[in-house]
Amino acid sequence: MALFRQLDEQVEQLLELFNKDDNWLIAINADPDALGSALALRRMMARKVNAVAIAQINEIKRPDNLSMIRYCRIPTQKLIPNLAAQYNKFALIDSQPHHNPEFKPFDFSVVIDHHPIAPDNPVEADFVDIRPKYGSVCTMMTEYLYNMKIRPAKLLATALMYGIRCDTRTFERKFIDADMAAFKYLSKYSDSKLMNRISRSEFHLDWMRYFSRAFYNLRRIGHGLFAHCGNVENPDILVIVADFFTRVHNVPWVVVSGTSDEKLVCILRGDGLRRDMGTMAQKLMAGLGSAGGHKQAARAEVEIEELNGEDPEIFMLKRLGRISKRTIRRI
Repeated sequence: MALFRQLDEQVEQLLELFNKDDNWLIAINADPDALGSALALRRMMARKVNAVAIAQINEIKRPDNLSMIRYCRIPTQKLIPNLAAQYNKFALIDSQPHHNPEFKPFDFSVVIDHHPIAPDNPVEADFVDIRPKYGSVCTMMTEYLYNMKIRPAKLLATALMYGIRCDTRTFERKFIDADMAAFKYLSKYSDSKLMNRISRSEFHLDWMRYFSRAFYNLRRIGHGLFAHCGNVENPDILVIVADFFTRVHNVPWVVVSGTSDEKLVCILRGDGLRRDMGTMAQKLMAGLGSAGGHKQAARAEVEIEELNGEDPEIFMLKRLGRISKRTIRRI
């Protein structure tokens, strides 16, 4: 029995796109799954194209992401027009073009993702591989490497393994057998001490004030929780706060919001049983901004100017109250 599914047709189709004359840029919204996957695609392109680089649309400030980049030697840089102008081919990993306005200017030749497919936003590219059932894109990329007979080096294996670990939350979130198989396979080549070093680098000391704000503003909405953190230096802080509140007993879903770079950002987390966070995010931003994600984790954003002067926290309370149809009360 094969360790992974056979991808002969997909591998052949993908390799046909790689040309020695082309310069490729791999675009990501950087998180562990995207970083590990991009590093794998870069390895697959090695010696098959003229040049390949990785670039992220977001500012990376989460300590664990910075540690992953440092220890796994992931050569990513900020995606700016001057950088993009140096490349003639573009790939998108762990996202779809409609997920963020910053992806829209690019004509992607390759799109590989595991987020749900939006019928009203079909993905068009020379090569598209979207598998919503998978817990991580790093699992998909591990399958590609295996089918291409590329054994991942230590740093690549560690990056892929950490990506799987983060996106499945160590297999507490939705996953399939392929995710577990990839994790086990990569463990033979990865560095466990390096993994632990990365995973322990989670917090900046000055981020503690955002936890204080979240506790002060915490509200109960039905069985769920909502907290607004005000203006934050980086939206990644909201992810950490939201993940923390998922540990509260008997709370099936959590929404944490904040403002950053003239945007209202909302992070949604759920237990995957009572509510679909991806659907909830889309309802939350119906007619405004962008939203998407999985049953257990989602994200929504809207430009502050779209709120027409309304306070972001009040806006969120109104929208959540409308969706939940439950009484909102302070904790």
